[in-house]
Amino acid sequence: MIVVKVGGGKDLNIDAVVADIAALYQAGRPLLLVHGGAETTNDVATALGHPPEFVTSESGYVSRRTDRRTLEIFEMVYCGQLNKMWVEKLQTQGINAVGLSGLDGRIFEGTRKDTLRVRVNGKRMVLRDDWTGTVERINTHLLHLLLDGGYLPVLTPPAASDQGEAINVDGDRAAAMVAAAFNAEALVILSNVPGLLRNFPDEESLIREIPRAKANDFMQFAEGRMKKKVMGAVEAIGEGVQRVIFADGRIESPVSKALDGGGTQIA
Repeated sequence: MIVVKVGGGKDLNIDAVVADIAALYQAGRPLLLVHGGAETTNDVATALGHPPEFVTSESGYVSRRTDRRTLEIFEMVYCGQLNKMWVEKLQTQGINAVGLSGLDGRIFEGTRKDTLRVRVNGKRMVLRDDWTGTVERINTHLLHLLLDGGYLPVLTPPAASDQGEAINVDGDRAAAMVAAAFNAEALVILSNVPGLLRNFPDEESLIREIPRAKANDFMQFAEGRMKKKVMGAVEAIGEGVQRVIFADGRIESPVSKALDGGGTQIA
């Protein structure tokens, strides 16, 4: 099994990603696709008069403040516009894709963090009415039913809480949990950089290989959204995923090139 996670950057080569996934799938490589869409969500939220708000946790990670209205916009963009875009593009390539959120059938399930401890201007604060969480379980039974039926699942947040509520979860870490649940051969994380960069944003400073045992040590080089990607990679490796690859989603044949040794390889 290969799990492909595609970020939401607007400069990704979506058509190249789709063509490559289709070619691999038609060649008999079992695949699951997980996608994000943060940039589009930010634009839509701003247009609707509810601009995004980002907060920094006490451990230093930046995340989206998700009140109920933000969650509704998030669902509209991720589960509607973007998920069906991926499904349509795969269908035109002859792939019988099925688009689902992690809420459907509790594919992604975890615990809701109804309060969020953050730092604002150096001060500790507790935010309430938050609809976020972390994926802890994957409904592999439902995914196996789809795969065995000849369908390619296209998955996206949100997840289901243990109470059945929709919760915003990080897509990279969700993809890591999917890869772990399937004991995947590889987790390929595509974004708008060629991999993990030692000196961001200098693309010539690409780190090509990271030893499995030292994956967590490379968190120091992660900037912005890449922090969550490295966190997801560490979790996936810890759960037995054979290989995690940070790769460039702007190029032709991005998944195939990643599997052939491109990007940053944790193996």
